[in-house]
Amino acid sequence: MSIVSDEIKKQLEVIAKADVPNELRAKLSERFEQLKLLEGSPSFMSEYDRWIRYLDWIVSLPWNKTTEDKLDLDNAKSILEETHYGLQEIKDKVLEYLSVMKLKIDRHEEGDVMRAPILCFVGLVGTGKTTISSTIARAMGRNFARIPFGGMGDPLDLRGQSKMHPEAEPGKVIKALRQTQSKNCVILLDEIDRVTDEGRASIMGVLVELLDPKQNFQYTDYYIDYPFDLSSVLFIATSNNTHNIATAVLDRMEPIQMPSYVDEEKITIGKRYMLPRILKESGVPDGAITIDDAVWAQIVRPLGFDAGMRTLERTVSSIVKKIARLIVEGKAKTFQITPENVKQYLS
Repeated sequence: MSIVSDEIKKQLEVIAKADVPNELRAKLSERFEQLKLLEGSPSFMSEYDRWIRYLDWIVSLPWNKTTEDKLDLDNAKSILEETHYGLQEIKDKVLEYLSVMKLKIDRHEEGDVMRAPILCFVGLVGTGKTTISSTIARAMGRNFARIPFGGMGDPLDLRGQSKMHPEAEPGKVIKALRQTQSKNCVILLDEIDRVTDEGRASIMGVLVELLDPKQNFQYTDYYIDYPFDLSSVLFIATSNNTHNIATAVLDRMEPIQMPSYVDEEKITIGKRYMLPRILKESGVPDGAITIDDAVWAQIVRPLGFDAGMRTLERTVSSIVKKIARLIVEGKAKTFQITPENVKQYLS
């Protein structure tokens, strides 16, 4: 038996054991059997490489893998309180949404669970849209993936390219499924209003298919070229505004307006949530940095008003990194930031 025949035999064994739809298994087996006939031809290696890449994608997708939902409302409430300060109206809406899902699951109406309108968090940059979406996934015990739409101009970014093209690969939806390894994951469609003007209409057309329960149970990526059931995926969307979202897409959503933060709220978030998290992420020991209360007003507004939290996060992160370096250089073990010395850390 030749080396090529040996390799093809190995791939046929992989196909036989793979957890994939039977029809797709038969197509793959047939194609690899046909590859034997090309052995020795100039086109063999390119064809073999193409189908090996394709097989790798097929066997790595969660065709039948799911995670168990953990819709404990008390736990969900605790997670929301732990990760987000204030936003009580938003939290209530999320808990109401999860309650409806739990009731349907408890009544074994799983097929109708994802027919509810898609949550779409609308608000300025940095108001917590993305983080509250990942929190929903955590509260449900589901795996989470994010698809960024900012600057997207080609529907093939979502849909993939035919495997007949050199270097073709699946679209971002299929990639999210492989990342999460779960067909009932949570997928965040992030900033869907920020696609390019040229690609808006065609991208919105793909979104309609993704979000429509009558269509998404047989979503076909151009690369995979076989229907994948997305009906168990929980899609969540974010947007800076709703003006640039097609009506057909908006009709399938429940827009939830995210409020802007006032300075007092930012200070509380900075103290209770942001600083402890950034210290932990940076490896700075507990108690190494103390920030006087009077300093927070300057930290919150280093460059003027900002409705979101990203400027504050960048500022706090910059302060912590400066001090991390000073600790490593042996300058001191503890640092107190006061109104008198804050400028040296903000610069």
